[in-house]
Parts: sequence; structure tokens; C-alpha cells
Amino acid sequence: MPSRRELIRMSDSEVASFLGGRNTLNIASFGPDGNIHLVAMWYGFLNDSNTFDPAVGFGHGDIVIETFAKSQKVQNLRRDSRFTAIVETGDEYSELRGAELVGRVSILEEHAEVVESCKAVLSRYQDFANPGDLEFAAEFAAAKRVCVKLHVEKVVSWDHTKLDVQY
Repeated sequence: MPSRRELIRMSDSEVASFLGGRNTLNIASFGPDGNIHLVAMWYGFLNDSNTFDPAVGFGHGDIVIETFAKSQKVQNLRRDSRFTAIVETGDEYSELRGAELVGRVSILEEHAEVVESCKAVLSRYQDFANPGDLEFAAEFAAAKRVCVKLHVEKVVSWDHTKLDVQY
């Protein structure tokens, strides 16, 4: 009989689909004093050439966040590129779903890549009346920001909706 852990693990395609939802990613880095610095972020996806593509927009490609270049998380990740992140949902035990992502980041600072990152994030969480609005918002946001690209090395996932039990 499979273990409980095996029963709730998501497949790679289930993880991709889950991450493609409009969820919040909580990312942890090491602060200057060694304590964990944990922040909630919206995220997007870029293709292999660091370009936003609406077809990539939900669940495929590399996960990116865009954030102020002088933020504490960026300073931490410049010092130590390791991160752990979690994306989770559910209010009842039987609804809990999530993915823990572990790896290293690269920080992209080239303006064009930062704009693409901003478009990738903004397009997932904001509704724009026309494509020009997305471009304008991304250009505006990119002025003082960087792109943090997550290179995921390990995924731990859970989906309690697969269990046939209530708590």
C-alpha cells in the first residue's frame, strides 16, 4: 500500500498546473544576521530567452518575481542565492494543496529583461483593457526593479484533495 506521502504527491504536470493559478508565492532568503527573511510575492513565467509570452503565462517556463533592486530580499539573494519558496492554498485540511520550491536564483538587471519580467507578473494578476496598457505599466514598474529568476532544483508537493478522509 502506498504511503500517505505518496498518495498526496502531485505529478510534474499537476505542479505546473497548480503553479499556473493566481496564487501568492512566499519566498525565503537568508538575512544579514542569518535569520530567515520571508516575503509574499506575485510571480510570473518567462521562456528560455527571458521573454514574456502570453502562451507561457500560466504554468510553463521559469518562475520570476520582479522587485525593487534595493529591497532586503534582493540584497539577501545577492549575498546568498539560495531560496526556499512555498505556494499553497486551502482552508480545510481536505483542501490543502501546495508546492515547496528549493533552489538558487539569478538576478537579471538588463532593462529589457526586467520589463519582460514585469509583463509576466502583471499580466497574471492585473486585467488590462488593451495590450498597450500592459507595456506602459511594465516600463513604469521596471525603472527601479530587477528580475529575480528562480532556478528550482527540488519540488515537494501535496494535494490533500486526493485523500479519501476528513479531519
